Amino acid sequence: MLLYALLFLGIISLWWHWRARDGMKVTNLTGRYIFITGCDTGFGNMAAKIFDKKGFRVFASCLTETGAKELKAGTSRQLQTVLLDVRDSDSIKKVAAWVKGEVQSEGLWGLVNNAGIMGPSAPTDWLDIEHFREPIEVNLIGLINVTINMLPLIKKAKGRIINVSSVGGRLAFSGGGYFPSKFGVEGFNDSLRRDMKAFGVEVCCIRPGLFKTALSNPAKIMKEKEAIWNKLPPDIKMQYGEEYFQKDAEKKQKLSKICLNEDISPVVQCMEHALTSLHPRAHYVVGQDAKLFWNPLSKMPAIIQDFILLRNRADLAVSHAK
Repeated sequence: MLLYALLFLGIISLWWHWRARDGMKVTNLTGRYIFITGCDTGFGNMAAKIFDKKGFRVFASCLTETGAKELKAGTSRQLQTVLLDVRDSDSIKKVAAWVKGEVQSEGLWGLVNNAGIMGPSAPTDWLDIEHFREPIEVNLIGLINVTINMLPLIKKAKGRIINVSSVGGRLAFSGGGYFPSKFGVEGFNDSLRRDMKAFGVEVCCIRPGLFKTALSNPAKIMKEKEAIWNKLPPDIKMQYGEEYFQKDAEKKQKLSKICLNEDISPVVQCMEHALTSLHPRAHYVVGQDAKLFWNPLSKMPAIIQDFILLRNRADLAVSHAK
């Protein structure tokens, strides 16, 4: 009995120590420079506004002039917007040079790689290489390119790099380029974290579940999928069955309603913790769906993952012919 009591007290002590350590903050962060990609909408937009209010000097990159103007209108004079397409290497180099001129010898305290797109989500045999290319170019190659160009400034400040991945970087539950791109982000993040330890740079990865943003708009996703379905050759449609698209869409919509997180602020809170904590976490899993379902499922054997995920797909006509 005494052994169990000591074990219990030991666990409580470790938990309390971890909580205390997790809550320790870096001092004197007011006025530090941070750069955030993908600030037109969603996580990046909210993060730019919140970090601006907290006293950071924010460089917010937007893809569109409209997004940049709207963000600038709702923030202080201290926040600066810049147009950036992460698919364009020349654009990245020009922005990095501009940031270097702004931060001077102080360097860049934080880089938040948030820009991303979903791309078409459909069975692999419906897709061609171009359907895969854009999500990988934006979510992975663009993220790496921005990081490489900003890295000297981050090292100078001994700052932080926050890469926004996804639970889809641990578990691929649909076809398309999104999931390979996020698996790639996870690999890049892990190697970068180890490479930067010697320089005092912290590298963190945020894994959101399904949140209500422009990226995860179900109507847009289904419209893209339907456009691909309508162009499929007759033999592929015959294999899946004429009723497949509608039945599968209904199943996906039911799952989305169950999993969707309406409030996006927890993701921004993780970004803030990664930027301000004395001991930031290597990984942040965000969203009730991610914590209770996707993340635990990602750690299970493949046979269990396949059984559960395939139950969320409509049956193929060809499977009935067996």
